[in-house]
Amino acid sequence: MKRNVAALAEKEYDLIIVGGGIYGASVARDAALRGLTVALVDKGDFGSATSGNSHKIIHGGLRYLQHADLKRMRESIRERSILMRIAPHLVHPLPFLIPTYGHLLQGKLVMRLALRLNDLISFDRNRGLEPHNMIPRGRLISRDECLELCPGLDQRGLTGGAVYFDAQVYNTERLILSVLSSAANAGADLANYAQVIGFLRDGNTITGIQVRDLLSGTSLQVRARIVVNCSGPWIDRLLELLGTPTPRDRSTFLKAVVLVSRPVIREIAVGIPSSSPYNDQDAILNKGHRYFFITPWRNRSLIGTFQCPYNGGANDFKVTEQEIHDFISEINAAYPAAGIKRQDVYFVYGGLVPRSKIGSKTNGIQPVKHYRLHDHEQEDGIRGLISIMGVKYTTARGVAEKTVDCVLRKLGKGPVTCRTHVTPVYGGAVDCFEEFLGREVKKHPAGFCEETLRHLIQTYGSEYREILRYSEREPGWGKPVTSDSPVIRAEVLHAAREEMAVKLSDVIFRRTGLGTGGYPGSICLESCAAIMAAELAWSDQRTRKELEETKAVYGSLGCL
Repeated sequence: MKRNVAALAEKEYDLIIVGGGIYGASVARDAALRGLTVALVDKGDFGSATSGNSHKIIHGGLRYLQHADLKRMRESIRERSILMRIAPHLVHPLPFLIPTYGHLLQGKLVMRLALRLNDLISFDRNRGLEPHNMIPRGRLISRDECLELCPGLDQRGLTGGAVYFDAQVYNTERLILSVLSSAANAGADLANYAQVIGFLRDGNTITGIQVRDLLSGTSLQVRARIVVNCSGPWIDRLLELLGTPTPRDRSTFLKAVVLVSRPVIREIAVGIPSSSPYNDQDAILNKGHRYFFITPWRNRSLIGTFQCPYNGGANDFKVTEQEIHDFISEINAAYPAAGIKRQDVYFVYGGLVPRSKIGSKTNGIQPVKHYRLHDHEQEDGIRGLISIMGVKYTTARGVAEKTVDCVLRKLGKGPVTCRTHVTPVYGGAVDCFEEFLGREVKKHPAGFCEETLRHLIQTYGSEYREILRYSEREPGWGKPVTSDSPVIRAEVLHAAREEMAVKLSDVIFRRTGLGTGGYPGSICLESCAAIMAAELAWSDQRTRKELEETKAVYGSLGCL
């Protein structure tokens, strides 16, 4: 992946995608694999906004049983299996525990029925999966086993628990990069820090976009027959650039937050019933509360998702210190054994998710449950424009498939078979990942410890040798960035040379896992900045600016 914004103006594309989160990336990959000419631009870095706020869970949709939404369950189950097949280095099964209480909706009888229905509906969940990646049947466990797995649960009325499996993403940022790399390898042209400042039009037909390169300050025109708006919370702001009103209602959003804390529960993800009442207006069976999940991840716990109404603009989004304290109080009230203190929160993920209109009838916290694909020719009389409002990381590939089907029809092209469900993403070309991992670790190249090799293989999959080649030419590139991290210096260099990392924050938060679990320390930031400065010819002033901006992210979250 090479950044060349100016080159986007040199040809006319079949489609341009605005937004480089998981939805935009998935559309770009699908369209490029189907032979379309594709460009993608993002006003920030890839995956740096809504898609950067993730609980790292790929949901199979068990909770949709309470809505009797079997169609959505089937979609989620299918997409979970596909992700484990096409990205086996990044997506793995993870056990979940839901404690059972009493004999009503939270009791064992209801959960037994839910688990059996889930197993029945997901009858083909393991089709094409390697044995280590298969999703076992759900099962009920005793009260004692439940307390052994999750000590400190409220024991009043506790009857046991239900254990089921979903999947976890080792690194959601790398998954987005893998999808984008696949798109680029299939011919797509990509550019980060390239902001759309207007549309090109011929009457009511969109013919492209005007783009400003935020790094150079130059502007250019990029022409395409179709523009796909995947800008998430900026969807309406982008449509305002049309200069003509559209009849559709403006989107409203919820603030969604996940806390990264010291490890609370290590062996299993646990759903903790919230102590606050919650009325799901869409549910046929309403539990009366939400679940917070405490999920083990990289010797940390991910806690959430916390949601609250948001009325500001997408550019003004931030998680306040008061909200962090409120969320800590909320999880401690639901699970006192957690005993989370402010200093236990190492990092905070936050983003905006679409809010349902019926949420205003309750407490305002009602997320939209289904994606929306807006064909503006049908809705507004504007040809050549499609907007997608996604609601779930898990189903982005499937929504992208439907979007590209729509694009092909609009281009007057015959149907072209989608291949994204069978084509591995970049790094995913591994028949059996566990065997591959064991085999490659045994080779044990000189100078690399087992922890480093495991990290590289889990991060880059079948392409991890690309990183090793740097150290073959210069052994110093194989050294860890810091003594307490398996990330090596070559990863920073590779990010700048091959993955469009143009800012220090790109490397710290998205190309590597150095900063996503908490502040990595000044030595780490300075080491990475020095590598990038040498590679990208930064001045001392630019280097200081990059360090200050990256530290400011932690400072704004109270995590320095």
